[in-house]
Amino acid sequence: MKVLKFGGTSVGSEKSISAIIEILKQETADNGSPVVVLSAMGGVTNLLSTMASKAASGESFTQYLAELQNRHFDVVKALLDVPRQNPVFTRLKLYFNELEDILQGISSLRELTPRINDLVLSYGERCSTLLVSKIAEQHFGEAIFADATELVRTDSNFGQAHVNTSLSEMLIRDFYQQHTSKLIFVTGFIASNEEGRITTLGRGGSDYTAALIGSALHCEAIEIWTDVNGMMTADPRMVKKAFPLEELSYTEAMELSYFGAKVIYPPTMIPAFLKKIPIVIRNTFQPEFPGTVIRHDCRDAKHNIKGISSINEISLLNLQGSGMVGKAGFSGRLFSLLAREQINVILITQSSSEHSITFAVKPSDALNARKLIEREFELELEAKKIDLPVIEESLSILAIVGENMKETPGISGTLFQALGRNGVNVRAIAQGSSEYNISVIISRHDLAKALNAVHDAFYTDLKKTLNVFCLGTGNIGRTLFRQIGEHRDFLQKQNGILIKVIGISNSRKMAFNEEGLNLENLQEILFESGEDADLDLFISRMKEMNLPNAVFVDNTASALPISRYAEVFSSNISVVTCNKIGNSSDYAQYRNFRDLAHKHGVDFYYETNVGAGLPIIRTLKDLMMSGDRVICIEAILSGTISFIFNNFKGETSFHDVVKLAQEKGFTEPDPRDDLSGMDFMRKMLILARDAGHELEQSDIRIQNILPQSCLDAQSVDEFYAELLANNDYFEQIKKEAEANGKVLRYIGKLEDGKVAITLQMVDDTHAFYMLSGSDNIISFTTDRYKDRPLVVKGPGAGAEVTAAGVFSDIVNVGA
Repeated sequence: MKVLKFGGTSVGSEKSISAIIEILKQETADNGSPVVVLSAMGGVTNLLSTMASKAASGESFTQYLAELQNRHFDVVKALLDVPRQNPVFTRLKLYFNELEDILQGISSLRELTPRINDLVLSYGERCSTLLVSKIAEQHFGEAIFADATELVRTDSNFGQAHVNTSLSEMLIRDFYQQHTSKLIFVTGFIASNEEGRITTLGRGGSDYTAALIGSALHCEAIEIWTDVNGMMTADPRMVKKAFPLEELSYTEAMELSYFGAKVIYPPTMIPAFLKKIPIVIRNTFQPEFPGTVIRHDCRDAKHNIKGISSINEISLLNLQGSGMVGKAGFSGRLFSLLAREQINVILITQSSSEHSITFAVKPSDALNARKLIEREFELELEAKKIDLPVIEESLSILAIVGENMKETPGISGTLFQALGRNGVNVRAIAQGSSEYNISVIISRHDLAKALNAVHDAFYTDLKKTLNVFCLGTGNIGRTLFRQIGEHRDFLQKQNGILIKVIGISNSRKMAFNEEGLNLENLQEILFESGEDADLDLFISRMKEMNLPNAVFVDNTASALPISRYAEVFSSNISVVTCNKIGNSSDYAQYRNFRDLAHKHGVDFYYETNVGAGLPIIRTLKDLMMSGDRVICIEAILSGTISFIFNNFKGETSFHDVVKLAQEKGFTEPDPRDDLSGMDFMRKMLILARDAGHELEQSDIRIQNILPQSCLDAQSVDEFYAELLANNDYFEQIKKEAEANGKVLRYIGKLEDGKVAITLQMVDDTHAFYMLSGSDNIISFTTDRYKDRPLVVKGPGAGAEVTAAGVFSDIVNVGA
């Protein structure tokens, strides 16, 4: 035999009650008649409480009473055959008349005592249980309506009555033995004291009723039917990737429930825990789902934690002072005081010096707690032995729970790394010696971000989500979006990473979607539903969203976004950029970016600043990280110049080669922007800085390739005319190289802390001799690669390879 409890959402409408009937049909067919415990219809308890408050203040409650009556009558009309309706209408009408008389009495006296409040609230369960039992009778034959006030005995602590377990179990067993073969429907939540006065069992009372009945009858299982598929790994309203747990131990379930999981209330489990009765959380609206089983003999879990729980709103009180140090009984006075006034302390932490005690309470209790402390410790406060208690508000608790945590190294490290990397400041920490729970207090504003970050950190078999905000929709930006779309499935399957582009902006329009923008029609989104571009607003929105694992991607060539990098880093957001301006401007700015990224525990990746998608920056950093010493770096880092000198041979003139390079799209609109060597210089400067040298642009020596007359030309056409006019100059250089069996290469060199970029003639013994097309090449001579330098070679320009480099950097943030 089982006990099935259905919550308010399960009896909230005709549809949900019909679902209950189908579940009961299956249960009776498989296991015989269960005992069914019911809550009030969804929202009815709140409605009754509102009516009582209105009556106590002399306001009208008739509108609410009519709403209550209509909700129940509508179900009768919808689910009961006409001949069966009148008796139910009559019984319900008697309840509503009694309730109205009680409310009139409250209104006349202008007083609402806890005893009368319990009486008012009891009508929710009585009406819903009567209603469902009569509907069930239509399908199952005889069904018994049982008022729990006759079965559960409590003390007179109205609102949160304590159960007389031995007497209640005897009454429950006697009643069940008289109706063994019948389908029994019992009111949850309500009970009565020794005088027969109605009491209530407090929060989760209907679950508690089910557990008491199950314990008394030694049932096979207690099933709690609700509107979710079981206990979840985290709050699904804030963590979209939360999933239901197959099973939990009683201790784990109690820890999760205590810290905010609303599916079940901790006292509910105590009767089941004592008799080792499994509790199963099921979904009324998906009855085929097996749900979560809470049992004493759990199997080993595959994850280090079972779940992440949270309390959305708490307040923190901090009491400190020298008068607390070594003072025996101080904590006893403090917490006895709070207990006497029914103030529940959610979490406690104390410094090892005993100089301070910090504890968390409900926000509604914070001011009262402070007043009580000020009154109790008045003498100590006047003597300045302790400071005035300080209240911190707008805080939340996040707790990780699991029996596997016990003696498992690295659990705390994983938790705090996930929080720290996402800029979540921890205000207080508590961990019990049982090691089943680590709780942290954080800002309420950071709770959703923290839950998602911690969930990603512990459930590594799920996809880690990167939330990307992208500037730039030019060739590189568009290519990047296409690559992300094309490789989405591969990334999720092979790397466990999901990239969501949350925000996008160009110089004209910007758009946002917290669930991720559709990468297939970004241009349409921007220009049809996007808003006017505003960099300040873009950064502000990104920060306000406060998403975990956020990445700011700069695919522009503008100096404007660079000015916002510091703000982005300070918001604990990683930066990926192909924009060279930031790293090649003042050294102080270069250094500041690295320091800020390190300080805030985020990433700063800019592989595409040098050599597009080639692993140049990463190779250099890996060499240095492993303790190698860089002796010399030689490089050709301009795809444009590489193409020009690779094709400047034979009868081809320099003018024609430059023209061809422009036609192929290798140059800027004005080829002098490439041939001046400034872009090459920026790349060499970044390499030199990453190699540990504090250099400025003025420290780099650049040999001009072009005669001054070419540089001074007033237009691109005049520039090409000057190339023709200086043809002899270029031909002389080419012929000299060919005569000596050499080729022309424009090479940057870092050696002894100095950088020079010069036009050189190299023979076939040089690593750069065989360079072709528009490839880049770089040679690292180090202590380990002294005789045979380490060479990286490949395409160093183009939207495809540059976007691939940006893509790789984004993925590395996720790694």
